[in-house]
Amino acid sequence: MTAPTPKSTAPPSPDPTPKGLSGGAVGTGDLVFFVVAAAAPLTVMAGVAPLAIAMAGEAAPLGYLTSGLLLIVFAAGFTAMSRFVRNAGAFYAYIGRGLGRPTGAGSAYVALFSYNAIEAGLLVAFGWFTESGFEDLTGVHVAWWIWALGGLVAIGVLGYLKVTLSAKVLGVALVLEVLVLLVFEAGVLAHGGGPRGLDPGTLSPEQLGAAGVGGMFVLAIGAFVGFEATAIYAEEAREPERTVPRATYIAVAFLALFYTFTVWMIINAYGSDRAQAVADGEGGADMVFTATERFAGAWAADSMHVLIITSAFAATLAFHNGAARYFYALGREGLLPRRLGTVSTKTRAPAAAVVVQSALALAVVVVTMVSGADPYTVTFLWSNGSGILGVMLLQALAALAVYGFFRRDRRGMPAWRVIAAPLVACAGLAVLIVLVCANLDLLTGASGGVNVALIAPLPALFVAGAVLALRIGRRDPRAYERLTTVDAENV
Repeated sequence: MTAPTPKSTAPPSPDPTPKGLSGGAVGTGDLVFFVVAAAAPLTVMAGVAPLAIAMAGEAAPLGYLTSGLLLIVFAAGFTAMSRFVRNAGAFYAYIGRGLGRPTGAGSAYVALFSYNAIEAGLLVAFGWFTESGFEDLTGVHVAWWIWALGGLVAIGVLGYLKVTLSAKVLGVALVLEVLVLLVFEAGVLAHGGGPRGLDPGTLSPEQLGAAGVGGMFVLAIGAFVGFEATAIYAEEAREPERTVPRATYIAVAFLALFYTFTVWMIINAYGSDRAQAVADGEGGADMVFTATERFAGAWAADSMHVLIITSAFAATLAFHNGAARYFYALGREGLLPRRLGTVSTKTRAPAAAVVVQSALALAVVVVTMVSGADPYTVTFLWSNGSGILGVMLLQALAALAVYGFFRRDRRGMPAWRVIAAPLVACAGLAVLIVLVCANLDLLTGASGGVNVALIAPLPALFVAGAVLALRIGRRDPRAYERLTTVDAENV
């Protein structure tokens, strides 16, 4: 008789199919790069700040500082909640936990629309910047849409590969664009600050009472859009309870100070009495490049023309990654097709979400090209007008959600951080949202009907998401209970 074969005591083979994103792949520095690159400092300062100066004149520097301070207050509660919520849907999960699942689901659809709108607009802007920059440097004209399609392919590939590769690309682009702005600033300082010297009166709080400040806040608060990325990548971060708050504070504080100082330098370069007229004049769009050539040399201005292209590319990549992770989070929880909630077996990237995100961006490029719409003044400004407003709405709801989450149990957190700060941030953001809606025409340059059409998708999508969540609740109570609760540790 043969002896019975002993049962194997070896542990079962692990499931070869990855269940979630690549945990522990992203550190504090990577998160900061994602956030600041998404903000695109050079694009904001050279491409958008002149418009802010044209609107508000000497009040522009304080507009950026005020926006940054408000978002730092918001970040106090936002990062406190990040200790308890780790979800690639970020705002969606936070709002759902604090204000209820239907509200969270409605916010998810608003977030998805907003991130896609910003990413697609940035992609078209990248093509527009590259068309003019390449022609200036070489004399060869290549249509913007060809550059946009090439950029889309590169961004799609980077989005499909490991997230750490995107972080490296963003890091290089970010360092270079910040350096060229520092060169400009050093040049202005070396020449004594411009024709009137350094004018501290520009930084007086009294400036915020000037005409045009309301419209300027559309651009100022929009310059920080994307700092939510620290929470979006929480599932992929090392020690997220530390890295997420640290990266958020570093990124927002850096942007607030850097934007404020740079805009102040731009105004000083022309003189506080002339800067607004220059910005509002025929050469206003190029005023940063012109000042850079004057104070730092033609080489610096040429470098800036090249680096604004990489800045736009980096911002597009950062928003592409963020939008893809929203697709992933919502697919994983059943608010979108489940296929979107899967990852690549090789790179652990949300592969299906990357493909869908790329297809939507491609559609925007094609529509812009076929319709003959201006890629910058129409596609970029209009899509970012909607997207920025959507993100601001999410920020206000998220601040209120932090209060709701900690209202009955502060979980050891100080009251100022989880009660006072979120309520102050929500009130401040609500005021800015009203200003943005009232002055959206200053950003879009469009009629009232167009601006209403740009705003309308936000409440419509919010209602659609909330209704879908309620339907899930009636059809499948267990699935409803899982909404907003799928964290990294229980994927």
